[in-house]
Amino acid sequence: MNDFKQWLRAMPKAELHLHIDGSLQASRLLQLAAKNGVDIPYDSVESVEQAYNFEDLQSFLDLYYLGASVLRDEEDFYFLMKDYLDKCHEQNIIHTEIMVEPQTYLPYGVAVETVLAGFRKAIAEAREQNGQSALMILSMLRHLSEDEALAMLDSVEPFRDDFVGIGLASSEVGNPPEKFERLYAKAKSLGYKLIAHAGEEGPPSYIWGALDLLHVDRVDHGVRCVEDDVLVERLVKEQIPLTVCPLSNVRLCVFDTMADHNLLEMLDKGLCVTVNSDDPTYFGGFMNENFESLADELGMNKEQALKLSANGFKASFLSDEAKAALLAKLDAFAAA
Repeated sequence: MNDFKQWLRAMPKAELHLHIDGSLQASRLLQLAAKNGVDIPYDSVESVEQAYNFEDLQSFLDLYYLGASVLRDEEDFYFLMKDYLDKCHEQNIIHTEIMVEPQTYLPYGVAVETVLAGFRKAIAEAREQNGQSALMILSMLRHLSEDEALAMLDSVEPFRDDFVGIGLASSEVGNPPEKFERLYAKAKSLGYKLIAHAGEEGPPSYIWGALDLLHVDRVDHGVRCVEDDVLVERLVKEQIPLTVCPLSNVRLCVFDTMADHNLLEMLDKGLCVTVNSDDPTYFGGFMNENFESLADELGMNKEQALKLSANGFKASFLSDEAKAALLAKLDAFAAA
């Protein structure tokens, strides 16, 4: 390993675009499937990993939901979160904002309180043992109806303190932002921070909709904004964060290869771009692997890496005081 990659691995980072089910490692999937008697068409880690060659977003989602089906009790959710936070500690991700999608588990009779009990325990342990910082985002499945999302929002009210924000994930095309205007208006009135996936497979108009109809604080993905110069100008002016996921974009064929990715172009335009892993187990790497791929394929340098990392802390939903403390850690690392 060269010195630059070692430096990248040691750099303090924040991850803002992470679906916790997408961090389910193949060995854990097989273990939980056996434990819970869930029939899956895989019998080895290798057979699971062979299924990671996706043609598009939907082919990924089919495997993603199959993987999530093995999670059934509090212990399962504890280990799911613990495995991810252990990886964060290993990769110097000192703050993370994690998307949790309770609607995924409803068909299996898993209650929200079961999910959150496991997650809370793992997050508390990581904070106490390693000083890790983690927030959870309530993420809705956009292929389902707005009424179902509103019902979920109501059902988590007893657990309001567990969530810093609300998000929108799953199939983007055919499920535009305007489908969820009532949901976002209500979430805003309840004090949630607002994010939404837009401009990954969907066109720039979905980013406009996320901004003007949903009034988001942050856009997940957003890589297609470069197709609209007026949109780019607005995003730069307002410094709306974009949580970009390079390896994910390539694995889902948004870009043919990493060499085609526009992340550094977006950074050069003055956009508030951040690096994230999305669904790292399925897409070929966690945060360090994403940063290393940018270095290998796009020639990212130290200055750009530090800017991307700083953007991650600035774009987080932490308090100004907490952001300043984490940025000071990054500054100390850069100086050293």
